[in-house]
Amino acid sequence: MPKPKGKGGKNRRRGKGDGEEAKRELEFKEEGQEYAQVVKMLGNGRCECFCFDGVTRLGHIRGKMRKKVWVTAGDIVLVGKRDFQDEKVDILHKYTADEARNLKQYGELPETARINETAVDLAMTEDVEDDIGIDFDDI
Repeated sequence: MPKPKGKGGKNRRRGKGDGEEAKRELEFKEEGQEYAQVVKMLGNGRCECFCFDGVTRLGHIRGKMRKKVWVTAGDIVLVGKRDFQDEKVDILHKYTADEARNLKQYGELPETARINETAVDLAMTEDVEDDIGIDFDDI
């Protein structure tokens, strides 16, 4: 039998999955920041974000959040605008569904913001007609 050399396997590195998240203080936007919803993940730590000022921008997950906080399509995030690149933003914070609902109650998020929507739900709400002209009621 081999001698134990390490301090454990990959489950040790993951940490304990208690499932209980510590209650954290709600972060509000400051100057140069905006609330956004992730529309689509692009890979390599980048995503397409719909900022609630009405502009879709390319979002970049900051290094502190990479591999620690999992950002998926439909998440409400706090992004920092870049002074030198208006079409790119940096994702600073991911809100849980409860935190996003609280932001909506405080009036920080618009009423049109959809919380807990997956990528499939976001894609289905786009105004794209795929009608090919066949009416099955006539048959």
